[in-house]
Amino acid sequence: MSSPVREQPRSSNDELVPVATGRPSAWQRAALRARTWAGTRDRLVGWLAALVVTLLAFGLRLWHLGQPKVFEFDETYYAKDAWSLLHFGYVREYVTGADEKILDGQTSGIFGPDPSMIVHPEVGKWLIALGEHFFGMTPFGWRISAAVVGSLMVLVLIRLTLRLTGSLLLGVVAGLLLTFDGLHFVMSRLALLDIFVAFFVLCGVHCIVADRDWSRVRMARLQPVQVDDGGWGPIGRLLFRPWLLLGGVCWGLAAGTKWSALYVLAAFGILCWLWSAGARRSFGVRLAWLKSALVDGLPAFIQLVVVAGIVYAASWGGWLAHADQYEEHLSSTQYTRYAGTGECQDEEYVPDLVQDERWPSAAEPDASGFGELTQSLRSLVSYHRDVMTFHTHFLNCATHTYASDPVGWPLLNRPVGVAADTGIAPGERGCTAPAGSDCLRQVILLGTPALWWVGCVALLASLAWWLLGRDWRFGVAAVGALSSWLPWLLYDDRPIFSFYTIVMLPFLVLAVALCLGKLIGPSRSPSPRRTVGVVIGGAFVVLVIINFAWFWPIYTNELLTKSEWLDRIWFSRWI
Repeated sequence: MSSPVREQPRSSNDELVPVATGRPSAWQRAALRARTWAGTRDRLVGWLAALVVTLLAFGLRLWHLGQPKVFEFDETYYAKDAWSLLHFGYVREYVTGADEKILDGQTSGIFGPDPSMIVHPEVGKWLIALGEHFFGMTPFGWRISAAVVGSLMVLVLIRLTLRLTGSLLLGVVAGLLLTFDGLHFVMSRLALLDIFVAFFVLCGVHCIVADRDWSRVRMARLQPVQVDDGGWGPIGRLLFRPWLLLGGVCWGLAAGTKWSALYVLAAFGILCWLWSAGARRSFGVRLAWLKSALVDGLPAFIQLVVVAGIVYAASWGGWLAHADQYEEHLSSTQYTRYAGTGECQDEEYVPDLVQDERWPSAAEPDASGFGELTQSLRSLVSYHRDVMTFHTHFLNCATHTYASDPVGWPLLNRPVGVAADTGIAPGERGCTAPAGSDCLRQVILLGTPALWWVGCVALLASLAWWLLGRDWRFGVAAVGALSSWLPWLLYDDRPIFSFYTIVMLPFLVLAVALCLGKLIGPSRSPSPRRTVGVVIGGAFVVLVIINFAWFWPIYTNELLTKSEWLDRIWFSRWI
């Protein structure tokens, strides 16, 4: 006689999961939680709240976006590269004095005919070019894309936090904390590449987390009972995982902005496999880690890494279409082989770099059809070798005023000044400083200290709850933060900058939100614990907003007296 089957209550999508007689297994309970996470709060309310916070972030980032009317920090490279991509399809060299001509409103005659050696991929520059297409070659035009993408990061983080916690309150808190972080605010108002790579990395992580939910729900539906000894669990109908495919696109765009995204992809790729193995093990599969590597790991690798590679290659379409220009002008002029000792002899140290002959593909006759594509791709590989040499050797032992040790980045050891107008005398341009002093304007890349310093504690707590408490959600925050920060320790012999932690920031905020969730507790019923947790969480959000407001003048280039400026420069390393 067959065993009766009991039906679980209907989930938010009105599907039923059969459960064998008796209590549902731990696996089935986890699958049901994954299925109904979005049903814990009204979907419409959740989306409306997320959009309101996102619009708030966007409004703040639009305020005087075109000021100061200068090229701030590395905008001088990326804004011009983007304009060149937009009008020529590839990056050309620009003439001497191009910056002054552009700021005077001139956009013709600023580029030469030859291609320029660029050391970062092109996705972020194409996005900057999109803003320039609609708003012109102006500070507003080259910054608007960053403002849009930075605001969308707030939306994605809210939805990710909601997915992990089922709490709209914590999702909104995470969104507000990111909105009022100074580093994120300023990066969202600059035509630099890092805000774009941070956005695509966050989207890629969200896709992998969403796949964890999707695959567990689907596995429970396909295999409602424990597998027999020696079984594998469902395979065929889990080979295609749409969230991973979408994630592959996001990771390709992230790597197509900056290669540093690959470290985070590698970390979450391993985490994806471990999650899949854990799911199969909870369903009774033995040697789940090995079996999952075959039936989950290989398909995931194709949908994440291979798809990302295809998207990455496609992002170089403009370069490939003009590969002949690069072969002619750059294939024998770049540093392509390192022959130095790696030791810095003095401050004027220059690496011993040797020029090889032309790229192999450049010395071949021009091909046609499919052969032309493969020839161009081979030239692109040679170009990548040159760029890698630049990153790994050419900048060794170089110095920069704002370079800093990555060990201290989460503690805000050395912010980066991206614009400054100093020495404004009393009575000039609105300066009201007393006699003997002066005024200045500055834009500084500095995170909101209250958020970052508490975030460091939350990161340590997340590591403990993940490794000791076995709560996988804290692993998302910990792995995201560490994989986007620790690899920079390998490059501390060259100038690197604290604003690279913009990729780390959303995971630091996520760690804070998850810790607040632990403080509040899982019950939604009124209780002393919940009241205390909500009060502490609310007070912390208010503290972050007040702290952000205090630094607002040095985030937005406002006029300050020297004394007012020093009130905001809390440490000598911040100068």
